[in-house]
Amino acid sequence: MTTRAWLLSEQPASRRQARLGQAYRTWLAFRGNWLAMVGLAIVVALVVIAALADVLAPYNPILGQDLNTTRLLPPLSPGHLLGTDDLARDILSRLIHGTRLTLMVVVLVALIATPIGLLVGTTAGYFGGWIDTVLMRLTDIVLAFPRLILALAFVAALGPGIENAVIAIAITSWPPYARLARAETLTVRNSDFIAATRLQGASSARIIWKHIVPLCMSSVIIRVTLDMAGIILTAAGLGFLGLGAQPPQPEWGAMIAGGRRFLIDQWWVATMPGIAIFIVSLGFNLLGDGLRDVLDPKGRK
Repeated sequence: MTTRAWLLSEQPASRRQARLGQAYRTWLAFRGNWLAMVGLAIVVALVVIAALADVLAPYNPILGQDLNTTRLLPPLSPGHLLGTDDLARDILSRLIHGTRLTLMVVVLVALIATPIGLLVGTTAGYFGGWIDTVLMRLTDIVLAFPRLILALAFVAALGPGIENAVIAIAITSWPPYARLARAETLTVRNSDFIAATRLQGASSARIIWKHIVPLCMSSVIIRVTLDMAGIILTAAGLGFLGLGAQPPQPEWGAMIAGGRRFLIDQWWVATMPGIAIFIVSLGFNLLGDGLRDVLDPKGRK
């Protein structure tokens, strides 16, 4: 029996075979969506570039070259594929190193906001009553404010910097995950397997963590992936306003802010980081749509 036939067997001989077979079927369905594969390629390229930034970048992203001869060079100049900025720094090198900051923000926000949203949503949905009312009204209060405005308020209170920007974005990102987890929990909390687990003496915390949270994960993962584009845009907005990463860090939003003075004559200084933000945001959106098609049974056509 070939490996493919073993994975696609309708009668798996073990739990391991069943899990691997399900994962392989999911990958086959995902691979059939070419837009999702484009999004995956963009995200994988982002990770690879961030990991190999020191090797791929031709110049130091912080230190400039000769201001008299290499300042504001246009794209395709000798030695500078995307040109240079007003401090004679190579734009390509700054974009490559900026992928690390972008990836760091996305990963940290996801790691902070997702557990908070899962905890609040599953707790509210499982217990119901006044606990559900209090937690969901708190969630509604946070959702009532636009994310960027609320993040601006938190960063203004915490102080500018990439670390405080991550905290501010995470604080404003968890409510959608909480509402989604609550909705998923409400559909399963009265199920027979939950009642059987409760009769066996399992505590509420164990039921939530072992049985309800895994059922919510696929929907939450889809939502987190789709939200990553918004996280990138919020981080870029904070950087543009001077409240995110501080100079001379090569953060894409701060690069756009530094190049807006030259937008008419030296358009590439602000345009290149803008294109980078667009491509990465598009990649995460395409990846999220593809994951939704294969992981969400209700969304399958």
